[in-house]
Amino acid sequence: MAENKQATGNTPHWSEKWELVVGLEVHAQLLTRSKAYSSDPNAYGDRPNTLAGPVTLALPGTLPVPNTAVIDHAIKLGLACGCTIAPRMHYARKNYFYPDLPKGYQITQDTTPICTGGSITITLEDGTEKAIALTRIHMEEDAGKSIHDMDPFNTLVDLNRAGVPLVEIVSEPVIRSSQEAYDYLVEVRRLVRYLDICDGNMEEGSLRCDANISIRPKGATAFGTRTEVKNMNSFRNVQRAIEYEAQRQSEVLDAGGTISMETRNFDAAKGITTALRSKEMAHDYRYFPEPDLLPLTVSEKKKEAVRQTMPPLPRELRSKYTKEYGLSTYDAEILTDDKGTALYYESVVANLNGAAKAKPYKQAANWVMGDVRSWVNEKGLSMAELPISPERLAGLVDLIESGKVSHTLASQKLFPLMLEHGGTAGELAEKHGLLLSTDTGAIEAAVRDAMSRYPEKVEAYRAGNKGLLGLFMGEVMKATKGKADPRAANETVKRLLEQS
Repeated sequence: MAENKQATGNTPHWSEKWELVVGLEVHAQLLTRSKAYSSDPNAYGDRPNTLAGPVTLALPGTLPVPNTAVIDHAIKLGLACGCTIAPRMHYARKNYFYPDLPKGYQITQDTTPICTGGSITITLEDGTEKAIALTRIHMEEDAGKSIHDMDPFNTLVDLNRAGVPLVEIVSEPVIRSSQEAYDYLVEVRRLVRYLDICDGNMEEGSLRCDANISIRPKGATAFGTRTEVKNMNSFRNVQRAIEYEAQRQSEVLDAGGTISMETRNFDAAKGITTALRSKEMAHDYRYFPEPDLLPLTVSEKKKEAVRQTMPPLPRELRSKYTKEYGLSTYDAEILTDDKGTALYYESVVANLNGAAKAKPYKQAANWVMGDVRSWVNEKGLSMAELPISPERLAGLVDLIESGKVSHTLASQKLFPLMLEHGGTAGELAEKHGLLLSTDTGAIEAAVRDAMSRYPEKVEAYRAGNKGLLGLFMGEVMKATKGKADPRAANETVKRLLEQS
């Protein structure tokens, strides 16, 4: 196969004969103040080799101590995915040597992972849902980082990352397309961000993915020989690597060759995978129970305490928005794309006037997705930094719904005022003269003035060109500086135009 062949987004020819089988292993670095088994700071971007203390280096006489926040984060993720939380488990040593693993072993979990089973649900392109089954979620620590591009002759090692807490999320081999893999990773990142257990920044390495990829003849049940692709720094690159690897494997098999079980690297610049090392059927990691850490128990009381700290989850919110609030699937997806937006919208809705069924859910959603998100994105801020509280925005929506302020004036003048000044929408609208006028005398005078200036348009309207209504409405709004009540103005314009 030509090494410069690029993966394409089109339906591949090989898919008529072969079925793609993919399982993903996602490593998520946990948001904790200290490392998994020591008090060394868990931080990103510090000077190399300044965050590796005696425990991280496993110096003689030091002992690891479990970070309870890591356990809580793992339980939280397991509950969110519907996993079975192990009531009793132990840590394990995974023995292997890399220059950036100073201990010569990694503290992880082997036969007793903290979470088993469960699933993460994605929405397919046709709108149906698919539950991606999970094999396990287990806790472990990260290794350091080998740097190959700063010295032409030597590999440099930074041990700051050594000992940083991770959870590894292992899916079953049930992913059948690169798009499913992409959507699954998006959902994983959204989930860990909602739970506040990982920031999900692939560019910083806090979310990393290895893909186990194989193909098999259509209709077959036995798995083919898989390859594992590493070193992918974006969801799109995972997708590209899967597409390329499926094409490569199909060409090898179609030519009568065999697939070797191996670890491969993805070259993002060329869009290809290349062999890194061969992989036997099982690694000889010589797992055994970690002798320096006691077995861990998780009670029902502990699980319930963790559950109480969990926020509403994105899939639950999307279901509520479409089924209870009557929003479109698209609106629900936008509102739940990040936790900050979803929780802000939740608070806006909670503060709207009226009975639950009568609340203006769609109007509130339009404001959050429109003016609010536009301002936040333009300033490069988070929703938490928006100077308009959910309570104040709910007041703005209610003010518009009551007919006291037009949407145009609210968007162009009142919303900017609320960004700069305190006070409710009603107070600011009154102070700055933005409340709609219901003075029928002033509105009627504006209509008669417009009719006197456009007599030919009046005749055309009366002859059947009803589209000219907009012209006269525009003249009324111009004369009243946008303060005329649109409903009252519309009724007055129609009444006067239709008088003979």
